[in-house]
Amino acid sequence: MGHRKGIIYAAIERFDSLMAIGESRHTAKQALRTTTGTHGWTLSSGKIHSHVTRKVYQQQTLAFINWARAQHAITRLEQLDARADDLASQYLAEQLAARKSAYSVQTQRSALRMFFGKRDLAARVAIPARLRTAIRRSRGPIDGNPHFQPEHWPAHVTFAQATGLRRSELRDLRVRDVFHNERDQLVVHVNNGKGGRSRDVPVLPGYEQDILAVIEGRPLDERVFRSIPKHMNVHGYRRASAQARYLDHAPGYSLPPLQRRLKAQDYDHEAAREVSKSLGHNRLDVLTRHYLR
Repeated sequence: MGHRKGIIYAAIERFDSLMAIGESRHTAKQALRTTTGTHGWTLSSGKIHSHVTRKVYQQQTLAFINWARAQHAITRLEQLDARADDLASQYLAEQLAARKSAYSVQTQRSALRMFFGKRDLAARVAIPARLRTAIRRSRGPIDGNPHFQPEHWPAHVTFAQATGLRRSELRDLRVRDVFHNERDQLVVHVNNGKGGRSRDVPVLPGYEQDILAVIEGRPLDERVFRSIPKHMNVHGYRRASAQARYLDHAPGYSLPPLQRRLKAQDYDHEAAREVSKSLGHNRLDVLTRHYLR
């Protein structure tokens, strides 16, 4: 008698099959637009291009599977597949009833849609609109956390302000990744950014000597930082850095208005593209919605 895979083992195997590390998500989505005629920025390639996304989606999906096993005696993945829409809808409705945030429930649904390969999974569950004004973490004053004293971490703060790197990018940075490019511009090389993509981030003007002072005389293979403080508001510095970079690239412009929908004349598109590229997003909508305002 053959051994049947347990539901958790089978789920992890499915996640393994969805991984596309190193493959361009942009190229995959462009190919889908060409072959299907479907447009819009929400189009999914159906693959996972980031280890962080895999970790989050797998965690959310396994929580759902454990719920289905406990509440509905689902023990095989094929059983779950057959009832995916109904059970996912019930699960998400319970999450909303338990007053989970719209952000959390949206992430849960995105994870389940990716796992089951159904873009309309649980479409009947009405998730409240996610409003920018409701975002609390990393949107207030950068140094507002009493558990983090910026003056105790000058090198960390300098790098975050000068480059706008993500927490993981700061953590993985090595001394050799800071260098002058062919235009004699001081840059920081990110070897493994979001989606596994690499990029060179120009250091903001005025920070060059501070950055060089942090790495001076140190071995090239050494990590710039042994660790990143837990309470450091890295995203807050990242946002402030993006705004400073935008204003540097867009003389004559101020930051876009906060409240209303942006118009084409509200911001410098070329400057916005440069800033988005430095952040590793390459999407103007993310930049204008979450960083410049």
